[in-house]
Amino acid sequence: MHRRVGPAAAVFRGRVTGSAARLRSSALPILQCAIAAGVAWWVATSVIGHSQAFFAPIAAVVSLGLSLGARLRRSIELVCGVAIGIGVGDLLVSQIGSGPWQIALVVAMAMGTAVMLNSGPIFSMQAGNSAVLVATLLPPGGSGGIERMVDALVGGLVGIAVVALIPTHPVRRARKNAADILSTAASVLRDVESGLVENTPAPIVDALKTARATQPAIDAMRSNLKGGHEISRLSPLYWNSRNRLARLTAAADPLDNAMRNIRVLSRRSLTVVRDDEILDPRIVAVIADVADALDVLHDMAMAEPGEHPDQADAARVLRTVAKKLKPDLVEGAGVSATVVFAQLRSLLVDLMQVAGLRRISAIALLPPTVERPAYPPQE
Repeated sequence: MHRRVGPAAAVFRGRVTGSAARLRSSALPILQCAIAAGVAWWVATSVIGHSQAFFAPIAAVVSLGLSLGARLRRSIELVCGVAIGIGVGDLLVSQIGSGPWQIALVVAMAMGTAVMLNSGPIFSMQAGNSAVLVATLLPPGGSGGIERMVDALVGGLVGIAVVALIPTHPVRRARKNAADILSTAASVLRDVESGLVENTPAPIVDALKTARATQPAIDAMRSNLKGGHEISRLSPLYWNSRNRLARLTAAADPLDNAMRNIRVLSRRSLTVVRDDEILDPRIVAVIADVADALDVLHDMAMAEPGEHPDQADAARVLRTVAKKLKPDLVEGAGVSATVVFAQLRSLLVDLMQVAGLRRISAIALLPPTVERPAYPPQE
């Protein structure tokens, strides 16, 4: 006999599964940080000869982090922040000594200087941290300041070297983000279709909530794309991924715009149902067709180079759907039905760009919304 799983056990199992998934996705960045910390300490102590090189492994870990985006910038900001903090700390502490109010003043001056230099958050935070350590641990004017700056440089450089030698795949994470967004978009449209067919708002309300919750995934995709570009520049192992990364980057804005159009489409579909507005059943059928096309785009995003479906396959499916959006679908329709129709056209333009078409080419594939004027006869 099968034992029934209670709600508490199901929640616990879900949390364990989620924790395991997060650990798997972060396993390589954790390994990179661990190796970089150990190597940075060894270089600073055994090669350079610093006796207290604690800042080298710290700099290596901070410069890498668990996020893939802007690691090179983090390393530069880290070293510059340390230099600012040590410089301001040495200058002030040597004049005013060390104590509670002196520490407060040193931190304020160091972070203020970093902010005035138009720095990022790591820059100003490291300036403040370094100033605290100068005011409390390092003798002002001694060699400690110079050694800390060298240790920060060592940590940052080791972090960059680890990224180059043990790289995360520059495309895989962003590709998975894009595929998940496309899958969610298809699910949202199917819920919208269900609500329109059944003339009930509940599925569309759920669809709208799901669509509005996709922005963090889009932001994560952009961050992973930025990190992927860094890896493709730093690591010789992935120089050949630049073209694929460029195609995925070109699809990021259209994919973002597509989700925004889906949100508007969902909201207007909800209005259609609540106001009992007439909507041509052919428009509902097109919504289902777009959901099916999104499945093809999802498979395209997850396909390896040379596999199918590719961009040409996805574009072919989308062109077939686009031909159905003729203006007679909204003859005599209300405002919300017309907006749903317009959003579908805009959505297809966005999705065709995800499939590699230029915007002007995608627009040209849509049926004209007004009759083209006839040319006057030649005299």
